[in-house]
Amino acid sequence: MEQRLEFSADLLKKYDQTGPRYTSYPTALQFDTNFEQQTYSEIAKQASANHPNRALSLYFHIPFCDTICYYCGCSKIVTRDHSRAAPYLEYLNKELQLQAPLFGKRKVTQLHWGGGTPTFLDNQQITELMEMTAAAFNLEQSDEREFSIEIDPRSVDKEKVSLLAKVGFNRLSMGVQDFDPAVQKAVNRIQSKEETLEIIEHARLSGFKSISVDLIYGLPKQNLASFGQTLDSIIDVRPDRVAVYNYAHMPHLFKTQRGIHEDELPSSDTKLKLLSLTIEKLTQAGYLYIGMDHFSLPEDELAIAQKQGTLHRNFQGYSTHAECDLIGLGLTSIGKVGNSYSQNKKDIEEYYAMLDQNQLTVFRGMKLTDDDILRRHIINELMCHSYISYSEVNDRYGIQFNQYFKDELTQLESFIEDGLLHLSDDSIQITPAGRMLTRNVAMVFDAYLKPKHLEISTNRYSRLI
Repeated sequence: MEQRLEFSADLLKKYDQTGPRYTSYPTALQFDTNFEQQTYSEIAKQASANHPNRALSLYFHIPFCDTICYYCGCSKIVTRDHSRAAPYLEYLNKELQLQAPLFGKRKVTQLHWGGGTPTFLDNQQITELMEMTAAAFNLEQSDEREFSIEIDPRSVDKEKVSLLAKVGFNRLSMGVQDFDPAVQKAVNRIQSKEETLEIIEHARLSGFKSISVDLIYGLPKQNLASFGQTLDSIIDVRPDRVAVYNYAHMPHLFKTQRGIHEDELPSSDTKLKLLSLTIEKLTQAGYLYIGMDHFSLPEDELAIAQKQGTLHRNFQGYSTHAECDLIGLGLTSIGKVGNSYSQNKKDIEEYYAMLDQNQLTVFRGMKLTDDDILRRHIINELMCHSYISYSEVNDRYGIQFNQYFKDELTQLESFIEDGLLHLSDDSIQITPAGRMLTRNVAMVFDAYLKPKHLEISTNRYSRLI
């Protein structure tokens, strides 16, 4: 695919709306509480029987944070009481013992710790959790593994970074958001540029294969000059990946965002200029736009996978592991096993109580229909490769694309008129000008956004830009 990107403020304004980020299709709004642990167990056993050699991916949610970052919409428990981590690890071990027998000796090639703040754990606890995981599952030992962890530079030192590499992590992502002290104060995240860049350099020296940095545009008190300086500082240390997220101010959903003063937020026009500046600086520095806020260097695995047509998207974002079954572990975690999605309990006391009864903590999810599976493929191809081959879809799913998606193809006419995509007799191709609006195109194929499903509240989704 062509990995070029064209920015048009006018088109972004025209098509700006709320919509899913499509880390899954159907999205989590469709999960049903009738999907419980017994259903999950049966599906997991069947998936392993049908595909005993299919790789596994493990996601661990570590919910604890020392402090509140006002912009954050993640599921978290804010506490300075680090003793709370010990019982949580005990219950994670119980969950590992319940999950592992469902999957036999299948190899874990991908593992991710997210949060919250995974580095809330101390060095001994980090080692302990990785040892517990290795005792329960067959972990990939070669350099081909993708074992990643999200870190807060304020909660690590050089010794902890070295330990993370020693226990098996080879990929690292860290939040920066903005180096401007005024912005940091406004969002309650004070983090010096010096300590952040020092951790990046030490991660490289410790052998991490991939380093990713997260930035956010649209935060209070941001301006073009200071955010440009943040971008320049990040570009100077050249992380393998840079994710630049749009701040979605949704205090009705996320109570922590009520700490942000709305009158300090940049205007819509300023946000577009911040986005334009970001794209300009990163692309001039040699980064490629992967999609959905993500940029990477051309030699990075994501860029290579996208070029080769093997990129995939799941609950962790973009991935090179398309065929993995994803097992969610810990509070609120979401998994994808077989043709199903599942989510663990959100309340920590309920999570503990179920494990005390030797029960998996799955409390909702869904089995995908044939139509769900088909549309998931369409949306994944659009989000990852900006391209759909009708004949490939026809051969894979036994349909006639032009007939099955007759109404959807009609709805694409405005995108064609604005130069956002090309339609041929056998394909849909999103243009460089349309890549920033891929979510809009994907939404056309989302059956749960059709009129009969309009009871879903649009204020559950963030704006596209």
